[in-house]
Amino acid sequence: MRSSMDSVRSRCSATWVAALVGALLGGCSTPAYKVKIDAIAKPVRRDAQSYTLKSKDPRLGEENLRYREAAEHVRTALSGKGLYEAPSQEKADMVVELDYGMEAPRSKMERVSVPVYAQVGGGVRYDSVPVVDSKGNQSYRTVAVYEAPRSEMIGYDEVPRLVTIYEKYLKITARENKAASEGRPPSELWSIHASAEDESKDLRKYLPIMASATMDFIGQDSSNQKTVKVRADGPGVDFIRKGMAEQKAPPPAAPRSGSSAP
Repeated sequence: MRSSMDSVRSRCSATWVAALVGALLGGCSTPAYKVKIDAIAKPVRRDAQSYTLKSKDPRLGEENLRYREAAEHVRTALSGKGLYEAPSQEKADMVVELDYGMEAPRSKMERVSVPVYAQVGGGVRYDSVPVVDSKGNQSYRTVAVYEAPRSEMIGYDEVPRLVTIYEKYLKITARENKAASEGRPPSELWSIHASAEDESKDLRKYLPIMASATMDFIGQDSSNQKTVKVRADGPGVDFIRKGMAEQKAPPPAAPRSGSSAP
């Protein structure tokens, strides 16, 4: 029994130590989300800084609350690169199309850590206990004491698990502000495709995360797909969320009659 227990402990000790260290280091920090970025761009004149924003999918509807929220995230991301929304489409240098959503779920196998338990302790031990006879004489007797085994976690093991993955995406495309020619859309100036995949179906949670990941690639060419890590409490996401907060903030109240503004 002892050799079997030692074998189990030896097999799990390294994984257990790694998991413990990870828990200690990660317990006080916000996890980082992996966002894949594909960006392509053509040379754009430097004065092309104004845009008009529209939905790429007419079915979404620009009055849709989710679209309006995603649009504000994108406006904030574009402002971080010095771009601004034109007062009208006619005065815009470019048309920025917004597309977002979630792909159909898919399943995949992954390895996860699970706790390993073992029965420890238990058995029989012998104790000497005092015994007093009818005449008051004390002596000692050896008695057997039975101890029940207990279940104790001794480490972690890696096991395969079938999980359902949801891919969330945000795509921003800038085109020349020109009319379509011969049925073809205006030329594309730059495009960014951001995506994140895991078990979460919360698209709203990921929109500011993906929007913040696009900021460094607006108008840039990534050459190939890149993976960036974004913390939910990082400065980029905070910048995107503050943009939303400013849009929702009520205007300052007008001073009451007979009072003066500070």
